[in-house]
Amino acid sequence: MKAAIIGLPQSGKSTVFAAASGKVVDPYAPPEVQPAVVRVPDSRVDWLTDHCKPKKTILATFELADIPGCDLSDSKGRADWRKLLPTVRQAELLVVVVRDFEDPSVPMHKDRVDPQADFDEVWTELVFSDLEAVTNRIAKLEHSLKKPTKTHDAEKAELTLLQRCHEALESEKPLADALQTESDKACLSSFGFLTEKPVVCVRNVGDDVATSAEPLSASHAVGHVVMSASIEADIAQLDADDRPAFLAELGIAAPASDRLIQTCYDALGLISFLTMGPDEVRAWTIRKGNTAQEAAGKIHSDLSRGFIRAETVAYDDLVANSDMKGAKAAGKVRKEGKTYIVADGDIMNILANT
Repeated sequence: MKAAIIGLPQSGKSTVFAAASGKVVDPYAPPEVQPAVVRVPDSRVDWLTDHCKPKKTILATFELADIPGCDLSDSKGRADWRKLLPTVRQAELLVVVVRDFEDPSVPMHKDRVDPQADFDEVWTELVFSDLEAVTNRIAKLEHSLKKPTKTHDAEKAELTLLQRCHEALESEKPLADALQTESDKACLSSFGFLTEKPVVCVRNVGDDVATSAEPLSASHAVGHVVMSASIEADIAQLDADDRPAFLAELGIAAPASDRLIQTCYDALGLISFLTMGPDEVRAWTIRKGNTAQEAAGKIHSDLSRGFIRAETVAYDDLVANSDMKGAKAAGKVRKEGKTYIVADGDIMNILANT
């Protein structure tokens, strides 16, 4: 579960990373990939912690990497981008940051502040990178298919699929549209195609419009976030006790970086189920559509192998009835089997023969 932040130079990309991760980024350090583990804010976990007073609380997490910005307008910039491609392809989600702020101290890319043009430039580069990879692979397959091999049928099927991908990319359509079935995706999964990945667009605006600006209409993005990265980075460096007063002074209900993290979590196709007790309150990360038995395996493989049932209550039902005892009395605690599809916010107690 990895996300990569990409963008053109001077977009504020690294400041967005600092806001989301809480890491302090040195603006004068040599450009390099910066990784971080990002915790997913969850008010449900906060409530359960207050309720249970556990020894420890653990939030859901995912990996986030800040990829150095590349100037794609010259050969050096493109060479730098090519070096970074293997890292970017490993990510499951791309966060594209575009600049929409004026600051004389921060040089403008191509002497412009045009967030739509910046997004389009990044998207075109993603398409071009995939097109180049597809074209090279097609050439290799066509050469290989000229002689009989044990993998002839598989290579022929792959070639047909890649030719369809080539047509989509030439029309500047994402590969997510061309790969129609799970078998299509599995066939090409090793390539890490960029336009197959979900994209979240971050419009990095000036401090004066942080609460009023609208998201960018980026048609290829599945998520859109508006934020002032400079404000959000300042918030991230504050002690937790000092944040409410600072947010109130700015007229902000909650940090936009929290919204960004949740948007990324959703775009990755992730949800959380919860466990609670005096020792630990925890949010566990699973894929949307996972079964109760698969969720049990996230806690421990033995719980999946010996799964019997999952005592389950929806978070809202627990809160409405004050505690687990009240939820049971109201008939809100269910006994779910192996094939139950876990819902976001389910509170589960796994019973297993271990």
